[in-house]
Amino acid sequence: MLASIHHFFNSGVELGVLPTMFSYGFVVNAFLACLMIGPLLGALGTLVVVKRLAFLSEAVGHSALTGVSIGILLGEPVTEPWISLFAFSVLFALALQWVKGRTTVPYDALIGVFLAFALAMGAALLMFVAKKINAHLVEQVLFGSILTASGMDLVILSVISVGVLWLAWRYSNQAYLNALSPDIAHTSRISVKLHDYAFVLLIALVTVAAVKIIGAILVGALLLIPAASARLMAHDLRSMVQYSMVIATSSALIGVLLPMHMKWSIGTGPAIILVACLWFVFSLSVFSLRKGATTQCA
Repeated sequence: MLASIHHFFNSGVELGVLPTMFSYGFVVNAFLACLMIGPLLGALGTLVVVKRLAFLSEAVGHSALTGVSIGILLGEPVTEPWISLFAFSVLFALALQWVKGRTTVPYDALIGVFLAFALAMGAALLMFVAKKINAHLVEQVLFGSILTASGMDLVILSVISVGVLWLAWRYSNQAYLNALSPDIAHTSRISVKLHDYAFVLLIALVTVAAVKIIGAILVGALLLIPAASARLMAHDLRSMVQYSMVIATSSALIGVLLPMHMKWSIGTGPAIILVACLWFVFSLSVFSLRKGATTQCA
């Protein structure tokens, strides 16, 4: 199927409908990855903002550093250490949630402890791994690279996308009720603990799936910034989710394709986040204008 998609894009290039860069397979792979990553991070990011857990996404994102290093040390392919990457990030997120339920330490402080551990362990292992592999590969892990989006990456993204879409269709109302008011969710016979564990698990899965494109350092930003921007412009929760998905997807696409089209020497990960930041500035301007108009009417 991927070959058919590549053929379709090549036909578009030959007809002059698409830019020449779409004749390259890695560009098409990155384009497809963005179409899946954007909606995933945009939708899940609204829960991150509503639950006020932006720090959590950063901690899980940084845990990917340790997962990649462990995978390389255990002999997994340098460009695709998926088993260790997923295993460590998922265990990291679940351990964080488990400790939360068994301590009186404030959640933000607890996340800070886990974040410090992830950074320290990841940095220590990466320095050791960097002696055995090309240092450029370490840079790809940290900041992402359009060149690393392979067919296997797209398959993994597709599976996660289908799973998240099904969960969203089946449990989105319960998830947002639990995020807005756990007490009401509990009285409505919604398992608050189960939803909390499912939430951190989804954060881990989606974060790991996005590491190849955005990078472990910056992936948490694409969970947070589009949702924060959408909150400034949206009138209700539904529109907030829609705005967030549009902002995240457009940021990913523009951040990946524009530097290549303009031949700018900038990484895809930083470019994606810079575009998302421009969206935030625009949203902040819209919010300020709307607030000013409301004040004058009052």
